[in-house]
Amino acid sequence: MAILITGLLIAHLGVTLFLLANLGADPFNVLIQGLNRFTPFSHGITHACVCFLIIVFLLFADRSYIKAGTLVCMAAGGPIIDMYTYLLGGLVNGDMYLPVRLLIVAAACMILAFGMTVVIQSDAGTGPNDLVAVVISDKCRKKFGPVRVIVDVLFVLTGVLLGGVFGIGTLICAFLVGTAAGYFMPLSRQIVEQILQTAAER
Repeated sequence: MAILITGLLIAHLGVTLFLLANLGADPFNVLIQGLNRFTPFSHGITHACVCFLIIVFLLFADRSYIKAGTLVCMAAGGPIIDMYTYLLGGLVNGDMYLPVRLLIVAAACMILAFGMTVVIQSDAGTGPNDLVAVVISDKCRKKFGPVRVIVDVLFVLTGVLLGGVFGIGTLICAFLVGTAAGYFMPLSRQIVEQILQTAAER
């Protein structure tokens, strides 16, 4: 569970950097932004509500994917975004030079992809939004990377139709995060296995 929470903190740092750079959020948060236009809640609370709905769907479709960590991701993801926004809002914003913001978005892609794979490899449960791609990948027996790209594109299209912010950062994220996650997945597995082995030896 400690590994999962660490991965969650890493991943949502990337998410927040996307939001603050104001070049378009990551794909899932484009969807959240669109939905948030129709709710009285903060972005973080709307994020948590959508994650809850995904969990409810999976409870009927295949509840084996729902673990304790999934509930932690659902409850903590939104507040973590709000926390990072409060802490970093004065440092990263849409008034920065475009090249700097592009670098921030690129870094956010890598941070998000790595954090996401740490959460997945923790085997304590996966965040509801990441479970969408995980379940489709497993059920269709396709590689996670390409499936993640397709899911991200669908998130973006739906979010834009609802009024979410779409930008060059969104495009970078949609096509880079899934690819980067495919690279980070075996690396994260090795890191998690080594941590667990060291903990067991102690």
